[in-house]
Amino acid sequence: MPITKSAKKALRQNKTRNARNVVRKDAYKLQVTGFRKLVVAKKFEDAAKAIPALFKALDKAAKAKVIEKNKASRLKSRLSQLINKSTKASS
Repeated sequence: MPITKSAKKALRQNKTRNARNVVRKDAYKLQVTGFRKLVVAKKFEDAAKAIPALFKALDKAAKAKVIEKNKASRLKSRLSQLINKSTKASS
């Protein structure tokens, strides 16, 4: 346990920030898994409608520095490729 006053405050701040970061991280992960499930289930129209919300969650997580900006970009790129390949394969 922290002893000094500043260390106690730092611990409080860390707990608050950690809770906020976990919410953001869960939000984008939930969107990603839902999107992947839609693609696997071949519900491409629903997956296409889910893209804006997915990208928004990734951008918010990157802006809040929960994830790196490049990771958000990489995920957006890979998920876009996934739906593009799947729709072409099914056509």
